Amino acid sequence: MAVDLSSLRPGLRGQVELTVGEEHTAPSIGSGAIHVLATPVMINLFEAAALAAVERLLPAGYQSLGTVLDIRHVAATPVGMRVTASAVVEKVDGRTIFFHVEAKDEKELIGDGRHERVVVNVARFDERVQKKLSRA
Repeated sequence: MAVDLSSLRPGLRGQVELTVGEEHTAPSIGSGAIHVLATPVMINLFEAAALAAVERLLPAGYQSLGTVLDIRHVAATPVGMRVTASAVVEKVDGRTIFFHVEAKDEKELIGDGRHERVVVNVARFDERVQKKLSRA
């Protein structure tokens, strides 16, 4: 049975904000030694912005899962500065949603790229995960 994703369309957008704290820096999460926003944290913001754009529109029992990230992190953001990440739906193809993502701090663009998410039935997905675990 095909899931109805007709509410998903190009132009939908989501946005999240974060004030960079020490816990968001590269040394704190093990991704570098300089006390600036860590790339993995920026990636998390991209995913959160994509969720903000579409998750509320999915049918009950369905979620989207991140499958592709192709991003650039082009500028450093120090502790104390606010970062805003946004995601805009560019295309929907079947169960796959394609986003343009970008992040800016209070001064400049710090990162951008593309992100893809696939819509799954949570119960069926969890069943597959549990089967995988039982085969371990």
